[in-house]
Amino acid sequence: MLPSPFSSHSRRAPLTALLAVLLAVVLSACSAAAAGLNSYQSPDGRYAFLYPTGWTRVQVTDGPQVVFHDLINADETLSLVVSDVNSTNSLENLGSAVAVGEKLRRVVIAPEGSGREAELVEASEREDGGRTFYDLEYAVHLSDRDRHELATVVVDRGRLYTFAASTNEARWPRVEGLFHQVISSFTLRI
Repeated sequence: MLPSPFSSHSRRAPLTALLAVLLAVVLSACSAAAAGLNSYQSPDGRYAFLYPTGWTRVQVTDGPQVVFHDLINADETLSLVVSDVNSTNSLENLGSAVAVGEKLRRVVIAPEGSGREAELVEASEREDGGRTFYDLEYAVHLSDRDRHELATVVVDRGRLYTFAASTNEARWPRVEGLFHQVISSFTLRI
């Protein structure tokens, strides 16, 4: 007896091909999402983080240790400031996430006389690699525009690391997820 063109074997071939195509699409979408970030590690291997593809490093003097910005949207930036603190201090000794976030707001983001206003939108604490990180979110008001900023801070061996990503408020809804991914990628390696 000859197999019918409607047998289960002949119906499985198109289904198998369809599943293979769907699997390929899903896998390529996953790799495309991962391909949206590049890794950066400090020359001494002390810290590392991810930054968006299409961003470039900018050399600055008397400023942050590391600065990246988007080539297309040049006002989108990523920066790392490393400050000295008392070597016996821990992040918890400096205060809660809200207290540290408010101090950063008053002293760095919108100091008196700067013409900027900032609001601490959210402050949370997380553990990573045995270290405490404070993740902070700000709405920043400048005279000509509004901005949104995410930051994470951590203390290690007498140094306070402040890693921040900033964009204009109009672009915030499009980059919010990406910025959260970048900020939470900051890690101390040694």
